[in-house]
Amino acid sequence: MEELIAKRYVNALVDSTTKKERANFSKILLGMAEAFSDSAVEENLTSPLVSNEQKTAMVVESLGSDADVKLVNFIKIIGENGRLDLLPTIAKVLKQAIQIETNKYEGVVTSSNKLKATELKELQETLSKYTNGATVKLTQEKSDIDGIKVSVEDLGIEVNFSKQRVKEQLIDFITKSL
Repeated sequence: MEELIAKRYVNALVDSTTKKERANFSKILLGMAEAFSDSAVEENLTSPLVSNEQKTAMVVESLGSDADVKLVNFIKIIGENGRLDLLPTIAKVLKQAIQIETNKYEGVVTSSNKLKATELKELQETLSKYTNGATVKLTQEKSDIDGIKVSVEDLGIEVNFSKQRVKEQLIDFITKSL
């Protein structure tokens, strides 16, 4: 439900801004979304004791005095409608809209060993071919899994190669063959 409401706000924002403004607004909103993870900030934004005007003023003040007028007005509209708690969701949906528009996506490679730069580039190129030319930028994360996992959430891609799983499938294949 939250994403449906957020999409309406994002569609309005996309229709009234340039690509450069959207990219800038996305960075700002993603930064705000991180601030919303703080329990004190979240409590102030969801508290019925704090008026919508006070909540909106608090968020607008956090932007600073040199904030873009369109972004300030956007946040004021969200505040007037009592939807400031949706800002993290709006930031996420705006990021997705920008990725779709530019055809550039971000993903994560999780493995126990760090991949070489050439291997990572080859993996990115393979994903680009698989996604009909989308540019995929992968970052690496270390984990204790015995294998490799590639995830590009916004494209719905998740590939997992586990040594244990391959071993189990091989044993299962051999037992069925006998």
